Amino acid sequence: MSKIELSEIRDRVNAIDIPFNRYGLDKYGISRRHLIPSYLILGWLYRYYFRVSTQGIQNIPQKGGALLVGNHSGAIPLDAGMVITSMLLERQSPRFVHAMVEYFAQKLPFLSPMFSRIGQLTGLPEHAIRLLRDGRLVLAFPEGARGTGKLYKDRYKLVRFGTGFMRMALETGVPIIPFAFVGGEEAVPSILKLTKLGRMIGVPYIPIPPQILPIPFPVSCQIYYGKPMTFKGDGSERDEVIHNYVDQVRNEIARLIEHGLDERPNAFTFTSFNTTDPS
Repeated sequence: MSKIELSEIRDRVNAIDIPFNRYGLDKYGISRRHLIPSYLILGWLYRYYFRVSTQGIQNIPQKGGALLVGNHSGAIPLDAGMVITSMLLERQSPRFVHAMVEYFAQKLPFLSPMFSRIGQLTGLPEHAIRLLRDGRLVLAFPEGARGTGKLYKDRYKLVRFGTGFMRMALETGVPIIPFAFVGGEEAVPSILKLTKLGRMIGVPYIPIPPQILPIPFPVSCQIYYGKPMTFKGDGSERDEVIHNYVDQVRNEIARLIEHGLDERPNAFTFTSFNTTDPS
């Protein structure tokens, strides 16, 4: 596995599918100057700390819009950063991924301008629809904060999916690429969460890992991309139709998770912890 070099990251960012202007900006405010150090950090985490391996990268379209939909894994959403990085490092022709960020994150100091410079936007439907129609890759986690809020005892159990992602895919006519992120539940386990205290400071909850400080364990992680899924409609379908479509995507993600867990060697566990939710 080759060493992450600044020159490699710079070359890959220069080759990414973003039409930067002469000032190194694109029309959504993404800054090439900010992307390079961000990818340098993410690339080191991807290759050396979490030692991520990726399967099914060929299922990502070479061009055009697509919606990447997967499970939230771990108390801190490192999954998004690793998926974004896989599109830079694992593809011969790098592609950029816009992640839909939770609303509360944009209210935290310094995060909002930083996210904007690296192309990660608030998860509003109008943002995602515009990006998809513009031929971009958009990353969505239909479990939302409910997914990262799972305790370790409930690891890899999918919680309720929102339906907005499906209506956006239908309205824009893009395929859905299901994926499973495996390893995050062990890298950032949560043995309890403080919901009331979290709401007091403007976040859904405060996760408490077994090591107290929320520093991820250096656990190897895997990403499994499934085949593109397409559905008929324009986004105005009845709720029961949409729920049926969503269930199909959810079932495929669950299948990919099971496949990943079956293949996972020497999974790291915390069986000695009694996980409860005091709030």
